[in-house]
Amino acid sequence: MPVSVTHYSDPGCPWAYSVNPALAVLRWRYGEQLDWRLVTIGLTERREQYERRGYTPELMAQAYRRFRRFGMPLATQPREVVPATGRACRAIVAAGLASPGAEWAAFRALQLAWFTTARVLDEDAEIAAALEGAEGVDPVRAVEAIDSPEVVEAYEAGKAEARTAEGSPTEFQRKAATTDGPVRYTAPSLVFTSQGNRLEAGGFQTLEAYDVLIANLDPTLDRRDPPDDPSEVLDRFPEGLTTAEVAAVLAPHNAAPDPEATEDALITLVGAGRATRTALADDALWTGREPSRPMLGGSHA
Repeated sequence: MPVSVTHYSDPGCPWAYSVNPALAVLRWRYGEQLDWRLVTIGLTERREQYERRGYTPELMAQAYRRFRRFGMPLATQPREVVPATGRACRAIVAAGLASPGAEWAAFRALQLAWFTTARVLDEDAEIAAALEGAEGVDPVRAVEAIDSPEVVEAYEAGKAEARTAEGSPTEFQRKAATTDGPVRYTAPSLVFTSQGNRLEAGGFQTLEAYDVLIANLDPTLDRRDPPDDPSEVLDRFPEGLTTAEVAAVLAPHNAAPDPEATEDALITLVGAGRATRTALADDALWTGREPSRPMLGGSHA
């Protein structure tokens, strides 16, 4: 039986974006033995919620720069406004309802657009543009469904579920939040369940934290070792990975990733015609083949 993983997250959270290298390792290491479910938190519904907290476009751009220490590409062009995340979350829900599984591609596309472009992603046209090229997602249909009763109901159910962290290990670890009343899981929070057992990794955690929870839940799982060749990683992730994500997958057990050596190896693959490099803020998205469609929903400086 696979280990079930509920992933509470939000496309506008830099912590959730920064955890992607660790999640890439889990996907490589355990594959389909982990059964993932995405629940969007809906951090804010209106821009005014951020404005009341003192957030400005300039402060957000400066904060993104500080998150570069985790390795994911980040742009520092201030947006015109600080967008709310609710409509983007509902677009993710809409994509998944239209095509089960497509919510993950929508989530990935919106994360990349949120942190590597200056798109204002609480505006429908910008959301649709960011979703262009996301595998299995019809951008127009997803945006048109954002306010539909079916999507709103599913989104609100997810929001309510994300706000059930009171008394949980996540709250005990001071990893929960109460920004809008109830105690909620912060992004990213992972809840692992298997054969009636439940373990939580609330908020931003290390790869080692996730791995030890999985090991305790089911030590009979097959555990795939890191590959020697980055081309194997790109073949496993045809949607593309950033340098930090590839480096994390390549790192030997308990060793720190080596993004510089990884980038050199990826550049060699590109020079040999075995990979494609797409510029992405201060880094790149690497794919093992020429993308057949835009990967990033266009560009917007």
